[in-house]
Amino acid sequence: MQAGLINTSDADGGLLLRPVGPWTIDSAGRLEAELAAVGPSAAQSLRVDLGELEGLDMAGAWLLHRTVKRLAAEGVPVELVGGGANHRSLLEQAAANDHPPPAAPRPHVSLLHLVEAVGAWTAQGLVQVGDFLGFFGLVIETGLRTLVDPRRLRLTAMVHHMQAVGFNALPIVGLISFLIGVVLAYQGATQLRLYGAQVFIVNLVAVSVLRELGILLTSIVVAGRSGSAFAAQIGSMKLREEIDAMRTLGIDPVEALVLPRVLALLLTLPLLGFFSDLMGLLGGAVMSWGALDIAPTVFIQRLSDTNVWHFAVGLIKAPFFAVIIALIGCYEGLEVTGSAESVGQRTTRAVVEAIFLVIVTDAAFSIFFNIVDV
Repeated sequence: MQAGLINTSDADGGLLLRPVGPWTIDSAGRLEAELAAVGPSAAQSLRVDLGELEGLDMAGAWLLHRTVKRLAAEGVPVELVGGGANHRSLLEQAAANDHPPPAAPRPHVSLLHLVEAVGAWTAQGLVQVGDFLGFFGLVIETGLRTLVDPRRLRLTAMVHHMQAVGFNALPIVGLISFLIGVVLAYQGATQLRLYGAQVFIVNLVAVSVLRELGILLTSIVVAGRSGSAFAAQIGSMKLREEIDAMRTLGIDPVEALVLPRVLALLLTLPLLGFFSDLMGLLGGAVMSWGALDIAPTVFIQRLSDTNVWHFAVGLIKAPFFAVIIALIGCYEGLEVTGSAESVGQRTTRAVVEAIFLVIVTDAAFSIFFNIVDV
């Protein structure tokens, strides 16, 4: 028999509803439309006879319970008669679990909530800093162990990463540095021409590129290019359980994956910084020649008078930037959890955190060198 609802009037003038057939989820849509037509205007009382009900699941029980509850709320007395023990049990379960969800708390922003949010964020940050420092110590321990036994160093992997993060980055680093030198010379020429001090454009470009912009822009490019690659590569290995397999085979992931990347970037970033300085000076020389008629020989002569410490300061910062970028990229890769979304999130965090810490470290070095008058 097809599931449905038969409406009849009883002897007392009330309404008698007789559910027939199987009331299951397959017929829930049609049954819901029939039950919606039952209202308080149809009768002063309602009796539901479950005697002809052939089957009932939780969807059907919920439809019956919801209808009975609605009519009772509208002032219609409802009585359930007939039906088997299983049907009654399902109806009782539907009634027992009919609890409205708690109302969502109204958002309330106060100074106390603001302090609580800042405290939670600070605590989470301190925990992350502690984990990162522990990872940093583990890398140092692995490096010292490799220094004692150089045969543990994976030279092939290190050379491979040196090519990836160093040689392959030369075009983009060179182009950006050249353009920065052009921009510095052009903007400086516009201002210095007002005071008849065009010749000092060489000093402006030299100090800016050699001391700050050359190594800083190189580190930012490397953080976005290689730091993200480190996080994505190690994170993908973590996702495919390759790192767990390495530990099972007795291979230290820090020794096999992290240390070659750190050493590769530690060796190549100073060289990239030196190349960036050359390209930045070249861009400044080209623009100075074109905008201020400063011949290349004059540019080189003025450049030779620049304090060599400007160049040294830039290269001193390079190893620190390299360690920061490599460690953060590898750390975030190892923190990936079991989803592809986590790889993207950790990769993004690696880039943002590396660039932020590079800039903070550069500011700290600027203050330090200013204090020691270098």
